[in-house]
Amino acid sequence: MPSQLFKFYLALVCLSITVATGFLLAGVKIILIFTAIELTAVTIGFLVYCRHALDFEEIEISGTRLVVRKFIAYQETVVEFNTRWARLSQPQEHEKVFFIAQTGQSVEIGQFLRREQFKALIAEIRPYLG
Repeated sequence: MPSQLFKFYLALVCLSITVATGFLLAGVKIILIFTAIELTAVTIGFLVYCRHALDFEEIEISGTRLVVRKFIAYQETVVEFNTRWARLSQPQEHEKVFFIAQTGQSVEIGQFLRREQFKALIAEIRPYLG
């Protein structure tokens, strides 16, 4: 995936430079400013996309251990719960996330899910919790 994105980015840059060169040869020097602004904006957009392209949330349940691993913007967070004491919060209508909580700690889950997927995930996790 990253190599495809990089190839697309290079093709876009080459196309922009080709068009800008054509206008520059025709005597339109102001095109350099617009091309620089365009390529800067596209580069920033691709960098923001790349920063979050690999984001994920993972829930692992093994015996009495429930481990939530989140990887967001190249920062990994791992929170471990005991399934006997962990509780799920039911998401409200307007909320886009729900929480898994235990005394002293909680973690937000579901930011990558569609609203209709919440109930299925909660139903899948709930039987493992005490």
